[in-house]
Amino acid sequence: MANWAEFALELERLLRLTTRPIAYKKFEKAAEMEKIPKLQKFDRAFNFCQLPSLVRRAGWTIGITRNNLGERCARLSGLAATTDEAKQREAETFARVSWFGTKEDALKQQADYPLIPPGEAVVLAPLQFVSFEPDVVLVYGNPAQMSLLMNGIQFTDYELLQFSFIGEGACTDSLAKCYVTGKPSLAIPCTGERRFGSVTDDELVIALPPGAVGHAVEGLKGLYARGLRYPIWFIGPECDQNTSLANPYR
Repeated sequence: MANWAEFALELERLLRLTTRPIAYKKFEKAAEMEKIPKLQKFDRAFNFCQLPSLVRRAGWTIGITRNNLGERCARLSGLAATTDEAKQREAETFARVSWFGTKEDALKQQADYPLIPPGEAVVLAPLQFVSFEPDVVLVYGNPAQMSLLMNGIQFTDYELLQFSFIGEGACTDSLAKCYVTGKPSLAIPCTGERRFGSVTDDELVIALPPGAVGHAVEGLKGLYARGLRYPIWFIGPECDQNTSLANPYR
């Protein structure tokens, strides 16, 4: 197993993160999660977007099953299959009270959902203390931190990173899209994540496939050695930039 504790601490150090990176794991059978140390389970319902906040801020390791989530959250997070009936119910609700002017528009959004194949259980844990191989790693930070993290990913083996905005239900833009494509996926957290999950106004989230985490850390170290670090300090619009350009970005 990779040294996830070291990777987590290095991400926190190099980016000065204010909350912990999160490990997400889907289990085909609920019994598989029982061996995870300090696992917390609950006999109550959540919105899925509440759970990352409990992990990254409080440091909890949380295990959930289908019984802990409503229908939509279960479909988007990997705990329930999507059916035509579920799509119709969601579209009717969205068109009547919230995010779309028509049912047709709501159905168009659902056609764009990347969906995690369902299992019986999901565990979210602080990456620093994880005892399993994550399927996806979630990192929350401000735009400057996210930009530098993506610069770290591109430091070697460059590739164009592309992202999407699905609207409400943005965990599909991050978690689900990364799970399905195996690519880093940056997202603008939606209203639900902010209202229920305590995501702050300045935060973005990026979902990383496990193999990208160590790669990003090494890239960030390379950037750090060249003076490209967080926080990014200001030269200022009225200053003579020639001195700084003589010794780039330092």
